[in-house]
Amino acid sequence: MSDLPACPACQEEITYPDRENYVCATCGHEWPMDGSEVTEDSDAKVVRDAHGTPLADGDTVVLIKDLKVKGSSTVIKMGTRVTNIKIVDGDHDLDCRVDGMKIMLKSEFMKKA
Repeated sequence: MSDLPACPACQEEITYPDRENYVCATCGHEWPMDGSEVTEDSDAKVVRDAHGTPLADGDTVVLIKDLKVKGSSTVIKMGTRVTNIKIVDGDHDLDCRVDGMKIMLKSEFMKKA
C-alpha cells in the first residue's frame, strides 16, 4: 500500500503526486498537498436574478419582460416559466429550454419562481 492519501471526492486510493497537488487517477480530482482543500463552490460564480436572489442549477425561473429571440421572429412572453435551468459562463448566464428551443438567457430578465 502507498502512503498517499485517498481521493476526497471518490475515496479511491489510486492517487499520485503532481507538482504541489495530489491527483486521483480514477476521477481526475486534484487537491493541494498541504491539506488545505479548496472547495469548488468557493470560486464559483454567483448568478443572481433581477431581484438579487441567487440562482442554482435546476431552479425554475419566470421571465419579467418579453424577449426577442435573436435570429428569429419568435418572442418569449413575460411570465413564461422556465424549468431546470443550468448556470453557464459567458455573457448569457442561463442555459435552458423554452417551448422546445434550447436557448441561452440573461439572469437579469428572470425572477426565481
